[in-house]
Amino acid sequence: MDKENMLDLFREMVLIRHLEERAAELYQEGKIGGFLHLYIGQEAVASGIIAAREPRDRILTAYRDHGVAIAAGIEAKVVMAELLGKKTGTSHGFGGSMHMADVDKNYWGGHAIVGSHLPFAAGMAFADQYREEDNVTICFFGDGATNIGFFHEALNLSAVWDLPVLWVCENNQYGMGTAVKRASALEEIHKKADGYGIPNSRVEGMDVMKVYEAARDAIEHVRNEGPYFLEIMTYRYEGHSMGDPERYRSKEEVGQWEENDPVGIFRTFLLDGGHAGEDELNRLEEGVIDEIQEAVKFAEESPEPTWEDLINTVYVEEYRDEQWPR
Repeated sequence: MDKENMLDLFREMVLIRHLEERAAELYQEGKIGGFLHLYIGQEAVASGIIAAREPRDRILTAYRDHGVAIAAGIEAKVVMAELLGKKTGTSHGFGGSMHMADVDKNYWGGHAIVGSHLPFAAGMAFADQYREEDNVTICFFGDGATNIGFFHEALNLSAVWDLPVLWVCENNQYGMGTAVKRASALEEIHKKADGYGIPNSRVEGMDVMKVYEAARDAIEHVRNEGPYFLEIMTYRYEGHSMGDPERYRSKEEVGQWEENDPVGIFRTFLLDGGHAGEDELNRLEEGVIDEIQEAVKFAEESPEPTWEDLINTVYVEEYRDEQWPR
């Protein structure tokens, strides 16, 4: 990866971090409603994986999707507008935090129902295989999703049909408030893929360059040979969602993981490797802060979606005009 791409990657991770921190503040101010699942601490996963993909490769993820949206190329102001339920958001304000998508960027969404998107990923990969196209479908999900039927059905089909899917388990140690070791009979989650004959590996998820290198190799395998399973070991610094009292883990545990901060690790890598100077990185961060301020302003000043906007997203034109006369 050349210097320009490294700096873009650093800026992206910083952008995700600041966007999520600002989103938490807006939620507490009552400007964001519903659920809000933050990606703070997991930035290296989405950024590292998606940096290795080609634009033609599809992305799906679960409900912790803001960081993945940014990494997929969606503008911060559009993500922020969706969080505030505005018409200028990724889903025109109708999806909110858990349902961000932009098919033009091959980002096929956040999905609120745990594991429900895994069969979708298998279906998209099957479509590519049927059309004899060598695209890859990248499917992110949490450790908790590996204990339900959707997971096993989707992995089984991907193995039976040699589908071009990269399965990415973001193991942040907890499924809501339950530790992996209390919910999964097999703590090394990547080994679950062995049951379906799918090659797999476990990767350090706080170092974006390690994630990128693993993803690059895995995507090449998927494009040429079939499904692959990556377990990314990461950690969320905030609760499962904004309403999480976090009684299941100690402040000391969180503090230990914060010492292994993905943004800080990458910053040190850039400085020590001579890829960037302190002033250069500081300017990038200052630019990100300005961008987030502008994104909030854009979102707050954007219009609310109307009833007509809602109908236009649900019904085809002929039926809509007949059933809902203007």
